[in-house]
Amino acid sequence: MSSHLTGKSPDWKRKVKAKYIIGTIIILVFTVWGFSAFLETTVRYVSFAEARMATRTVQVVGGIDFDNVEYNTENSELVFTIYDLEAPDSARPDRLKIIYNGVIPGNFDQATSVLVRGKPGPDGFVAEQLLVKCPSKYQGLDE
Repeated sequence: MSSHLTGKSPDWKRKVKAKYIIGTIIILVFTVWGFSAFLETTVRYVSFAEARMATRTVQVVGGIDFDNVEYNTENSELVFTIYDLEAPDSARPDRLKIIYNGVIPGNFDQATSVLVRGKPGPDGFVAEQLLVKCPSKYQGLDE
């Protein structure tokens, strides 16, 4: 069939192809944008050394040194030190000073470890969120 019988101009195939190319480019742009947004919202678990050097929010887990806990009730500032639970030299584990502004989490004084989400500051690691891990009330029960 000739193009004058179908009513379509001779370059209709080129126009359809251009629409597919533009559509594919739009889909790729949104895919890359979505993936980069996902990467920005994920928060990595890092070592103490990596936490000190972080440029964005990270998570670090450690044991609480209860001999170094201070809470200022006037400005709700909690300052404490955590130590590396997996340090190869358990006699001198790596330590990290934590500064948290907010209410002390429940059961903080009974916690076996704490997950700290935040980033380094001039005076220590500034916590945005604290999640404490407490001993299970079922721990040590016979089955």
